[in-house]
Amino acid sequence: MKFLRKFLDDIEPHFKEGGKLEKLYPIYEATDTILYTPGETTTGKVHVRDALDLKRMMITVVFALMPCVVMAMYNTGLQANEWVAAGGGAMNTWQESVYQFLGYSMGDTSLWANIMLGACYFVPILLVTFIVGGHIEVLFAAVRKHEVNEGFLVTGFLFPLILPPTIPLWQVALGISFGVVVGKEVFGGTGMNVFNPALTARAFLFFAYPAQISGDGPWRAASLTPAADGLTGPTNLASAAAYETPIGEDGAAIQEIFPWSSETVFGADWMQAFYGFTPGSMGETSTLACLIGAAILIFTRVGSWRTMFGVVVGTIGTAMLLNSVSGDVSNPMFGVSPMWHMVIGGWAFGAVFMATDPVSSAFTERGKLIYGFFIGVLVVLIRVVNPAYPEGMMLAILFMNMFAPLIDDYYIKANIKRRAARAA
Repeated sequence: MKFLRKFLDDIEPHFKEGGKLEKLYPIYEATDTILYTPGETTTGKVHVRDALDLKRMMITVVFALMPCVVMAMYNTGLQANEWVAAGGGAMNTWQESVYQFLGYSMGDTSLWANIMLGACYFVPILLVTFIVGGHIEVLFAAVRKHEVNEGFLVTGFLFPLILPPTIPLWQVALGISFGVVVGKEVFGGTGMNVFNPALTARAFLFFAYPAQISGDGPWRAASLTPAADGLTGPTNLASAAAYETPIGEDGAAIQEIFPWSSETVFGADWMQAFYGFTPGSMGETSTLACLIGAAILIFTRVGSWRTMFGVVVGTIGTAMLLNSVSGDVSNPMFGVSPMWHMVIGGWAFGAVFMATDPVSSAFTERGKLIYGFFIGVLVVLIRVVNPAYPEGMMLAILFMNMFAPLIDDYYIKANIKRRAARAA
């Protein structure tokens, strides 16, 4: 490694101001800081020194995402292999050809077989995200003549995790381009964006290409015919929104339609949904994996427990309020319990990794509670009241991103008034 360090030091002058490659300095700087910690350190008593910088913060978030990444690959492969094992159809996608080339056979539901098949779908999406998004980051850094920030490291992992496994790769490239440019760079880059870039990218795909990204169907990495790329069927949320039997008919009480214990809801019991063994966007299905990530973020103080707590309180309060009037309405979604809201769709992933984004969320301590609370309120309202969009977490967070500065402004001014009163 000494040779590599010496090589980077020797070529550094060419990338400095006045050098032949000065326009490519962001690329050199990004490579150097990825491989090594910065060589410059602050000295003197006037500087505030902290072990947690942007680079370490982003790496911590990526580490917290690893349980979701592993579960994304495992569950993607599991859904496809179980479908084939049950006689659901033959495989014909290029990902499955790579899978078979590696020596695995379709229908093998063993641990490593599921992970490897899932990786054949997840890894290409991850690579396209980083290649396209990374080049856009470098381009803007070169034009603006500043360093490449590590903020895209997290966005590059978040975006593939909120996508279906069968999404076309060209849509991945188009979505991440929109998310980075419109969601972040037009505001000035890392630390200045109003909206979460990964969610901005997904929202663009949702409205531009609803057939491939909409919430009305999950995605199994399993092919049915030579012309099909994947199996699409209703998710728990989509099935619930489309359920038309009024309460009381066919002997179905609202609690029987949406139980929260060991019974099943449209083919999946509560524990299956909690562990994540259901179809859906790759990294969003497992509440357990998200809880492990939440523990890491809270322990390292990178993610705010106040924001997560606010989302939980808002979800429970709104769901219970709607449950109390479920007997007076024909929409069975009013009867979905808080326990089910927390394990279906992207609720857990959004509450842990999206809502706690330190840039686009509130940063005052009390503001984080209010910010999270209204995300919880909105996600339940969107799911229950709006039958055209059975999810809700993405829109709830993006909507509250707009109000985060207003919430912080209120609490900052209130604090100034209190301090001014004490000083007087």
